[in-house]
Amino acid sequence: MDSLVSPDLTNFQLDLPDPDKDDISSIEFSDRLQKAWSICERFDLHTDIWRGRILRAIRDREKRGGEGRGAGFLQWLREMEISKTRGYSLIQLAESADELVGEGILDEKSVNNFSRRSFIETAQSSPEVQQMIAEAANKGNEITRKQVRRLSDEFTSVTSPLLPVEIRQRTQENLLPPKIVAPLAKELSKLPEDLQKDLSTILKQSPNVDSIKEVTIAARCIGKSNDASLSLRALQRDDLDLDKATQEAQRIDALGYLADALTQAKSIEAAVLRLHSSWRRLGDINERLWVESGSSTPYLRDVLNALQTLSGATMRVSLGEIYGGKKIRLQIVEEQADQIEPPEIRKLS
Repeated sequence: MDSLVSPDLTNFQLDLPDPDKDDISSIEFSDRLQKAWSICERFDLHTDIWRGRILRAIRDREKRGGEGRGAGFLQWLREMEISKTRGYSLIQLAESADELVGEGILDEKSVNNFSRRSFIETAQSSPEVQQMIAEAANKGNEITRKQVRRLSDEFTSVTSPLLPVEIRQRTQENLLPPKIVAPLAKELSKLPEDLQKDLSTILKQSPNVDSIKEVTIAARCIGKSNDASLSLRALQRDDLDLDKATQEAQRIDALGYLADALTQAKSIEAAVLRLHSSWRRLGDINERLWVESGSSTPYLRDVLNALQTLSGATMRVSLGEIYGGKKIRLQIVEEQADQIEPPEIRKLS
């Protein structure tokens, strides 16, 4: 594909205001810096689009098959010091650029009218919003992230089928602010259909700002609870009914606490699994070093003895001065089970 732009950076300069001069107001100073930053973002956008195309070419080359498929792509990321997540996000950016330009929605030269963040926001918007933003950009208008978000919020607030008709009508009549209604539609989209209907009933009865805020918070909490429960092994029991528990928590206005509890539980389980992996690794290394060492390495043996407080079945870890120098003692007991479960870790004191 042809280049979107061919910028000549040989004599690239920005006219920045002198921070030591007093003859410029704070408003003008800030405005000039924001304009300079916007120019830099446009260069970042073009650079990242082409980086994404480079990475995509490497990835697609390896799709042709053969042993070790994908290893070259990951090796390239390591050599360029790019994380895997970052690499795939750059590829997504390149694909978004190709889609917007390739489909004829956006003129190639109009990419210059976007900042990096506004372009990404546009690429993630609905096709209708993309069309409206592209039309503005093609006319030469500069596109900001705020403009894209505002237009996306307005469109979602009056068209989302997840919102009751009463809410959509009041938003269209400017009786409800789109920036409050749009997050509601986003949170409702994450919930099962039956819960969507239950919350919509509440909104039909009270289509006002306070109800929208309350339902949005409730939907967000329910969504977090559902996400956390899917991966929580502690909840993988036939005698538990999370849906009914969520309804009870909602009835007593404790949905936020339930969501926080499940999120923390998820973090604890993940931490236990990481702890178990590191604990076993440390034990293996400690044992190997002990075999290799001898009477000629007394200082090394002292270090290994000290590490045994962390590599043994009973661990003792200092919580530091911030906790008054207290120590926590954990006992790891590996038990056989029909299903693979995290090791049992007992807090002894």
